[in-house]
Amino acid sequence: MTGKAKIIPVKDALFLPFQERWITDRSRLKLMEKSRQIGISWSSAYDIVRSQSRSGTRLDAWISSRDEIQARLFLDDCKKFAEILEIAAEDLGEKVIDTKGSTAFVLRLASGIKINSMSSNPDAQAGKRGTRLLDEFALHGDPRLLYSIAKPGITWGGQLDMVSTHRGSANFFNELVREIREKGNPKGISLHRVTLQDALDQGFLFKLQAKLPSDDPVQEMDEDDYFTFIRSGCADEESFLQEYMCVPADDASAFLTYDLIASCEYREGDVWEIETARIQNPFYVGVDIGRKQDLTVISVLERAGGRFLTRQLIELKAMPFSQQEKILYAILAQPKMSRCCIDSTGLGMQFAERAAEKFGTYRVEGVKFSGPVKEDLAYPLKAAFEDGNIRIPFNKFIRADLRAIRKETTASGNIRFAADRGANGHSDRFWAFALGVHAAGKDEGPCLMEAAGASGSDNAPGRTGFMQPDPNRYHREENQRCCY
Repeated sequence: MTGKAKIIPVKDALFLPFQERWITDRSRLKLMEKSRQIGISWSSAYDIVRSQSRSGTRLDAWISSRDEIQARLFLDDCKKFAEILEIAAEDLGEKVIDTKGSTAFVLRLASGIKINSMSSNPDAQAGKRGTRLLDEFALHGDPRLLYSIAKPGITWGGQLDMVSTHRGSANFFNELVREIREKGNPKGISLHRVTLQDALDQGFLFKLQAKLPSDDPVQEMDEDDYFTFIRSGCADEESFLQEYMCVPADDASAFLTYDLIASCEYREGDVWEIETARIQNPFYVGVDIGRKQDLTVISVLERAGGRFLTRQLIELKAMPFSQQEKILYAILAQPKMSRCCIDSTGLGMQFAERAAEKFGTYRVEGVKFSGPVKEDLAYPLKAAFEDGNIRIPFNKFIRADLRAIRKETTASGNIRFAADRGANGHSDRFWAFALGVHAAGKDEGPCLMEAAGASGSDNAPGRTGFMQPDPNRYHREENQRCCY
């Protein structure tokens, strides 16, 4: 053994204590709130194979994973455990499992009992009987619906297991956790909780180092070093606490909830980035300016089918303005580039002016941030998320940026938008997206001068008369004015 782990688990034990407790818990309903990457899905695969191979088992098992890739990986783990336990099994590949066309990766045991590993579509759970595992439960599109469809499936036998890291305090997964702890556990769910620290205290690092190559940097770490290594690699402290310490992020103070953000993310592995010269539809650009401490972020949003599709998200740090301009101008020169809005606050004023001089004051607009202006930028972006009309990359730093924006009410009853400055920036990606959506909003509807039969140049004042999204949509709901 080459690693420097200090906590050594029982020799030759296949599972760590927290994994063993999960496997041996035969409660009808059980729930695990956990740290990421500590081997719970792996040990759940063992549990499924072992329980389904018992004599007398009559019903199949149904696993709901986050996506198709995870569904395939889970079944691969089941195959490995079938070999370890010397259970004859046949991989049937991907099979259609109902009349709706739902599919699953299927492993058939010698007894004829099947283990069906599916992606997250709740409808695929309908009408199925037998043991359920809802893996990464909180990350499903609608955990409440998934639970309501999956639970009746154990009426005639089997268990319902729910495993997940947290995703916001408003998520149904956290509602179940709080119900168990604070409201007398009316559903009778057996609750398990394992943080990164819990796993390390029970020998996780030793197990990890035994699997890693001898030259992996993790081999030189003890438990305290590894904890610090994981913590420092997270996008921010909120992300670390949620992903590794079982502390759900507070959705009450956040402007965008985790569920809202996740519902508009491309799936992990999707190809979303396209060269601007190859974009087929009109696209819009938002630029939040930074120089030393903050990032300069350029968002490129293609407008297709009523949606904003992120095609590029360029992050520039500590780069001279001359080089930043070169990168931006190559984008603005594209014929499909419709409008660009640039943060013209402070350092951005000259940057925005120079771009407007080169490409025209209609195609490029400088936006000077103030309290009311931030409100006008933030709410249309939120509306795009709520309506499902924006797609953003799956990225922990983008998610942390969007989460960092807080809507705060001052002592006088007014609203301001704030974000803490950290290593991840100052919510620069949020404002770049907001400026891109704002650029498109200014470009909607017929020009009032053109509708009246007038014509003008690209810089004609009448071009500012384009129809705007209803500015009172949220003002009516909030009945408050924003202040800086």
